[in-house]
Parts: sequence; structure tokens; C-alpha cells
Amino acid sequence: MKFTSTQIELAQTLDHQDKLAPLRDEFVIADPDLIYLDGNSLGRLPKRTGRVMQAAIEDAWGRRLIRGWNEGWIQAPFELGAKIAQLIGAEADEVIITDSTSVNLFKLVVAALKARPGRPKIVSDAFNFPSDLYVIQGVIELLEQQHRLELIPSADSLTIAPEAIEAAIDAETALVSLTHVAFKSAFMHDMAAVTEQAHRTGALMLWDLSHSVGAVPVDLNGAGVDLAVGCTYKYLNGGPGSPAFLYVRRDLQAELRQPIWGWLGAANPFTFDLNYTPAPNIGRFWVGTPPVLSLKAIEPAIELLLAAGIDRLRAKSMAQTEYLIFLADQWLAPLGFAVGSPRQANRRGSHVSLRHPEAYRINRALIEAEPPTLQVIPDFREPDNIRFGVAPLYNSFVDIHRAMERLKRIVSERLYETFSAKRAAVT
Repeated sequence: MKFTSTQIELAQTLDHQDKLAPLRDEFVIADPDLIYLDGNSLGRLPKRTGRVMQAAIEDAWGRRLIRGWNEGWIQAPFELGAKIAQLIGAEADEVIITDSTSVNLFKLVVAALKARPGRPKIVSDAFNFPSDLYVIQGVIELLEQQHRLELIPSADSLTIAPEAIEAAIDAETALVSLTHVAFKSAFMHDMAAVTEQAHRTGALMLWDLSHSVGAVPVDLNGAGVDLAVGCTYKYLNGGPGSPAFLYVRRDLQAELRQPIWGWLGAANPFTFDLNYTPAPNIGRFWVGTPPVLSLKAIEPAIELLLAAGIDRLRAKSMAQTEYLIFLADQWLAPLGFAVGSPRQANRRGSHVSLRHPEAYRINRALIEAEPPTLQVIPDFREPDNIRFGVAPLYNSFVDIHRAMERLKRIVSERLYETFSAKRAAVT
């Protein structure tokens, strides 16, 4: 989409034409003078979540008590997993919600390495989320340094070259583990192409979908992906710390042995056998008692995403991020900003990074403005990235216009100079 005007009337027209715009009313937006562009870190609260949680607490827990386990609680990780499967191109019996993203990654990395004995190499890239790399490093130590991790560098700090990926994957590679949409630059890998490269050498492929699910189309089955993990608190709006999901392709489920042999991952948990026999299906990747209340909070936004349709959401997201970049080029480039995300929409997820030497103080100025001054909430990533996460379920074009206009004023009037450069605990 090409834009020719920086006037707010264009944003208003685009919002008027947006068939997904009514979904914004499904979310709690308490302050109209706060522009929230951090849905790539923590999604907004759906209005219906409060009602669902109240029923879960007062009715299911309060009145039904332990009977709730046989009235839907015990099946919730599978049933919600089946709904997420519709967003990521998987079958209903290939996804389960359990544990955190890092714990799920640990389980799948160990299982994958055990399934490829004699192959010492794990391939990832310099854009992978640090937690993923830490987990892999910990697994290498746990397995007594029998493996090594090779990181593919970026030549331009924005993308990873396909030829660099192909060169890194060889007959020694047991596992390729990548984040589909990079958390800083929003660069998006070609999932099908990279998965095919891994399979060509006999390696297994593991994708982290945390910055993808609910924002960009994902087709795990179509790409032949082996394994995947992802969180539910970003574009899935499941709430802070909501449990994660994992995917294992159906034909691999009985083959892979994950390392945490928990009670509910057993074939028959309620026979209370003293020796572990894993479940024959995706249930073997389950570990312990599910956090039922947290699971309940995930479902409302998934229903909204399914109703909206991921292809329509992606089309809106691409238009909105393109609009943000257009305004940045017009207003912010003369003020020292550079676009820190790929300009090709098909290579970019649903957030845009803008880079500036004073990014941290500018980010603070956006967030900490005194009311009634407009506040904007993005986030900061080292060393100089301000990330603007566009959630097409609830962000409008006017949101983006107002945020970029506010950003222009903060820098042109040097308002950020009153803020400290000392890093907060969470940035």
C-alpha cells in the first residue's frame, strides 16, 4: 500500500474503511489518551475475559470445587491447543498448552537431540531470542558438552541471508532452532524454505512462534515443520505470564522422548503406576497440573482471532506497519531515526523497530509523559531500538498517526533530555 499524505484525515479514512475496526471495542481501553503499541510484548485485555474469569472463579471453582476436573479442566490444555492449532496450520492433536515457552523449548531440544544421535551440531542465528539460546546452551552442558551451538550472523543487522542458513546446515546438524519473527528487527524467516533445508540433511526443525502466532499466517503442516513452541501473552492476549504451547508433528509424537517425566505425561496417570510409561500422543509432552484459571484467560482472544481470520489480520497488519514506516520516513528520518526492520512487508512481522542513539530516553519520554499529555507505550530493546508492536485486533491507523506525531515532537523539541538514561529493571 502506498501512502501520499501525513495528515490525520488519511488515518481516519483508513479506519473508516477497516472491516476489522469493530473488534477494537472488544478490548478494555480505559484511557483514550494512551496509545498502546506494545501488543507484541503483552496483549490488551479482552472485555469478555473478565466475565470468563469471574465464572471460572465463582462457579467452577467456588461451587463445583474439585468436580471441575471432570467438567472440563483436565481437557483444557488439549482443547485450547486445538484452537491454537487453527492459527498455526496444525492438526488439533498436535498442539498442547503447558508450561512456559522456555520449559517447552527445553523439552523439545532434548527430545530432538536424543532422536539424532551422533550429530553434534545445533544451528540457530544471532536474531534468536536470548532465552532460547540460553536453554540450548544449558542443554549442551546437561548433555556433557556432546553438542555445539553455531549461530548464523546477520550481514546487515536486519535480516538473515538464506544462503548463510544453507551453508550452516550440514550432515552434522541434529537440530535447527530459530525464531520465526525476530524479536528486535521483526525479520521473518521463510519457514518452508528453511525447514526444507534442515530436512535435506536429516536435521529436525524447531520454530519459536512467539512473535508470529496471532499476527502472521503460519502453516506448520504445509511447511513440514517438526517442532514448535510459542507464548500466549503477546498477540494471543492471554494475560501476563499465561502458559505457552508446544507443537509436535503427529508422526513424531510416539518417537520423541522428552526429559521431564511428569505425572500427567504418563499413559495412565490415575492408575498411579510407580514406573513411567509415556502417553502415546501429544500428552507425553505434558508434565504437571495445568493452571486452570490462566488457561481460561487465554480462550476469549483466541475466539476473536479465529473470528477475524488470520489472513485479514495479516493484511491489516502489513498496511499498518507500512503506514508507520511511511510516517517515520517523512517525519523522523530528518531527526536521526533509522528504520530497524525490513522494508519489504512480506519479510516483516507485526512490529517495527525505529533506531536512534537516544532511543532509551525517547522511549521513556513517550511512556512517562504527564497526563493529560498523550502517552505512547512501545518498548525498548538494546542497544538503540524502540519497538512499536501493531496488534491489528485493536490498533487503529489513528493510533499510529498520533504515536508518530508525538514521537516527532519529543525529539524535535528535545523533551527526552529531562529523562535519565539509567535502565529500568524492565525495558
